[in-house]
Parts: sequence; structure tokens; C-alpha cells
Amino acid sequence: MFTDNPFLAVAAFTPPGFLQVYVVLMALAVVAGTLFDVVHKRSGEFFARQRKQTRTAATRPLGGGAMAGVALRTLAHDVATFGEFCNQKRRLSHALMFYGFVLYIVTTVVMVFAYPGDPQTPAVLPILWYLGALMVAVGGYWFFFFLRVNVIHDGQPTWRLVRADLFIVSLLASVSFALLFRLVAAAGNPPATRLFFALYLLFTTLLFVSVPWSKFAHMFYKPAMAFERRVQQEDGSSDLPAAARRHQI
Repeated sequence: MFTDNPFLAVAAFTPPGFLQVYVVLMALAVVAGTLFDVVHKRSGEFFARQRKQTRTAATRPLGGGAMAGVALRTLAHDVATFGEFCNQKRRLSHALMFYGFVLYIVTTVVMVFAYPGDPQTPAVLPILWYLGALMVAVGGYWFFFFLRVNVIHDGQPTWRLVRADLFIVSLLASVSFALLFRLVAAAGNPPATRLFFALYLLFTTLLFVSVPWSKFAHMFYKPAMAFERRVQQEDGSSDLPAAARRHQI
């Protein structure tokens, strides 16, 4: 089971090329949703205005080498290791979700486009697909039940959902039904396979088309903001107290 292409079972009840078209549509939905979010929230204008103001206030202009160094530190600290979180549990849960999601998406794309309906799919791809989905599930359910701020600090009920929870709920539902779909397909239950695959598509679609209303776009905004903060620290334009600047570094 763990070395078989998880999408082989889909060929029995979907038209040829269905998954390829679906993946392309979801990619376009993410691009369109992110652009809509940028325009609607005027994020691009905010970044441009912020950059102009900080560059005017800069006391130490940075060259290309210095900017490259800032970008590398941002990538290593804020992106790769989620250094923005002081709470190590939140940091670990987000790392599990992020790297698991990358594995889950990349292996899905490779198997759908390079090995559609191919029983000779390299075993490493399905193994990494399962690993990615499980990493998302572990990190996501840990975060949802034990680490959400409104639950831990505000004392709100675990099952009270707000719009900010749309991303984590749809993500968890997507990977959960993906795994359930594979379990029932491996058990040889065609009706259950169709049902769970439909639910898998439903919540995966919700995940990707809800970009303007969920935290999905934060994956693009946060690195940009982290980079900008570090540039401000380096060129002397930051208006944060010295203690806060040292903490961010």
C-alpha cells in the first residue's frame, strides 16, 4: 500500500487527464486568489509605501552583498526554521505542517503528471506522499487542539471556529480524507473509495479557492515582512526599540 501510487484507484472512476486538469485549476486558483488578496487588501501599495518611507529614513545604505546576506538570514531563520515563534511547540508544529505540506504537494504533482495511472511509480514517491500527509496531520492536529491562541490564552472552546481557522481546518480535512481515501481503496471498497475521494477533492478545493479569505496567503506575506524588518534593522531605519531588534535577530 505505502509503495503504490495513491492515485491509481482514481483511474477506475474518473476520465483520463482529470487529475492533471484539476491540479492546474488549483494552481491557477492559488495565483488568482493571492493576486486578488494583494489588490483587495492593497498589500502591494502598503509594501511600496513602507519601503519608500524606510529607505528615506535609512542611515546606512545597503549594497547588493549586504542585501543578499539579509535575504539569506531571513530564509534561514524566519522561513526555514520559523524563528518568529518564541514558543518552541508552535515552532515545531508549523515546521511539521510546512515541510509536510511541501512533500505532500510536490509528490502529488510529480505522480499526477509524470506517472498517471502507472503501476511502476518509483516507491519513494508514494512513501514521501504518505510521510508528508502524516506530518501535516500531526503538526496540524497538535496546533488545532493544543496550540491555537484563542483556545490556549482566551479560554474559548476548542470547536469554536472563526474565519482565521479556515486554512487549518481545510488543510487538515484535505490530508485526512486523502489518507482515508487511500485506506478504503487499499481495502477494496469501491463505494467508500468514491465517497472519500469526493470529500478529499471537496476540502482540497476549499483549501485552494479560499486563499483570499484564509491564511494561505500568509505563506507569501510573512517572508516578505520578515525580510523588510531585517533590512530596516541593518540600514538603521527601524523604529522598533533596541531590545525588540535584538530579539528579532
